[in-house]
Amino acid sequence: MPAAKKDAIALLKADHRKVEELFEKYETARGRKAEIAKQICMELTIHTMLEEEIFYPACREAGVDSDMMDEANVEHDGAKVLIAELEAGSPDDDFYDAKVKVLSEEIKHHVKEEEQRGGVFSGAREADLDLDALGEQMAARKEELMDQFESKGLPAPVTLTMKAPPLQQGQPAA
Repeated sequence: MPAAKKDAIALLKADHRKVEELFEKYETARGRKAEIAKQICMELTIHTMLEEEIFYPACREAGVDSDMMDEANVEHDGAKVLIAELEAGSPDDDFYDAKVKVLSEEIKHHVKEEEQRGGVFSGAREADLDLDALGEQMAARKEELMDQFESKGLPAPVTLTMKAPPLQQGQPAA
């Protein structure tokens, strides 16, 4: 049975709620942390791709505040760095739980900015975008990405706004 049609904003908000639930599950999980973290990474990777490939370009084209859109892209890239760290590690690693916690906090901030009055979502509504058509396009792309990633795993994150200079790993303070 096909999923009920959602406009683009309803689809993105449903993703936000799902990821919030996964972060809550992670906090209380014992032996399933790796599985939950993997699911968080997949959900966030797909979500950011939908926004970057479909929703944000439509918002920019419709004249949604470019500074707000730029900030959203930078927030995505910050999250992608942590997603890459989590994908390369395991819950047994030092700082893994801290990385999940910081990612959760970054996502909460990003979600709040998108959903608040004057945020990206209200800008999209004010710009009179065809949110139903965007929602259909995004739902189809989401299904395609989920199938692809479930069979092949997540791709390396692609940042749009950041290119890290060479970094050196130091020793944490004792």
